[in-house]
Amino acid sequence: MSQTLKKRNPWFWIPTLYFAQGLPYVAVMTLSVIMYKRLGISNTDIALYTGWLYLPWVIKPFWSPFVDIISTKRRWTIAMQWLVAIGFAGIAFTVPSPLFFQLTLAIFWLVAFTSATHDIAADGYYMLALTEHEQSLYVGIRSTFYRVATVMGQGILVIVAGYIETSTGNIPLAWTCVFAILSALFLGFAIYHSWAMPQVEKPSVVAPKKSEIWSEFINVFIAFFKKKQVGVAIIFMLLYRLPEAQLVKLINPFLLDPASAGGLGLSTGEVGVVYGTVGIIGLTLGGIIGGIVAAAGGLKQWLRPMAWSMSLTCLTFVYLSFATAPSLLTINICVFIEQFGYGFGFTAYMLYLIYFSEGKHRTAHYSICTGFMALGMMLPGMAAGWIQETIGYQNFFIWTMVCCVATIGVTYLLKIDPNFGKKQHQG
Repeated sequence: MSQTLKKRNPWFWIPTLYFAQGLPYVAVMTLSVIMYKRLGISNTDIALYTGWLYLPWVIKPFWSPFVDIISTKRRWTIAMQWLVAIGFAGIAFTVPSPLFFQLTLAIFWLVAFTSATHDIAADGYYMLALTEHEQSLYVGIRSTFYRVATVMGQGILVIVAGYIETSTGNIPLAWTCVFAILSALFLGFAIYHSWAMPQVEKPSVVAPKKSEIWSEFINVFIAFFKKKQVGVAIIFMLLYRLPEAQLVKLINPFLLDPASAGGLGLSTGEVGVVYGTVGIIGLTLGGIIGGIVAAAGGLKQWLRPMAWSMSLTCLTFVYLSFATAPSLLTINICVFIEQFGYGFGFTAYMLYLIYFSEGKHRTAHYSICTGFMALGMMLPGMAAGWIQETIGYQNFFIWTMVCCVATIGVTYLLKIDPNFGKKQHQG
């Protein structure tokens, strides 16, 4: 067992690893939305083109077996962090260009592919380095720090961009600085994880033959689609986050758009403060509490309460869209509720992916699961901008509430071992 090679307290690497995993994703999928909005791109174009950026996460299962077979997950993880650092530096240099939209989109694509590969390796490493109970216990910490990275992208980095925008009046300069900061962060992650992540695998002494790689590649997919309840599992992966897939593309435009366009009219800096302070508190509490209760009662017991938690958070944006000039305090309270509910509810989703991936090819199978997860985010997200511009913010948020029926409904289809995630007696 990999545990015999080397052991280090998971707190040394789980928070930073999943913080590092979340940052490129939020930069590609969320930070890009705010940047393009500030640089004058329409909601329809933002949702459509950034929606395509989900594709690397959708198709990553097609190269996940190679990550599983070649070298070690630790080496892949650290190498991808170096490449992400280079990609962010490239975005920083191209933002001031007259062709910024085309150039930054191209580099965002490269960062997305690199980040998707990092996800495969990091998630595989997590499952190898921890026991089943440890995986359940730390899933709340893992998802929390992943989402903290999201909040940093929507919070601290946006505050920085807003401050530079206000003080210099130069929007491209502001976003150049943001991506330069991200590049520097990833240089730090790569260096730190070279020390912090213990060796839990023995690299193969003999390189596998090409025929063996392709044979294993095919066997990975055959084994996945032979799993029990695979059809139901795929439906769950595609629909559990249906409301969020649409919300995530329009939340920041909604906060930034003026009241005349149906938005809240916040400044770039205010959007950063809302998600970077109150939002992070709600998210952290939701994620940690979700992990604790799941480790105590098991996934089966908490699946439906967590699904309801994911769904009810959509109500906060329905309220905000109908409220007349809501105060910043009201907006913060709503964001706290939304982030807490999401952090709590998303715990069940991550645990189910781990549960369904159990077996010989768990690294590759987990990657396939996250590919379906990304597809479930990509397709609804691409259409979200058009839907919103067609029916307006109020009706759009009501529509997301209707979509919550799918989130709750799919949980009734799953069959889960009642003991999964619970602490077992160690003999």
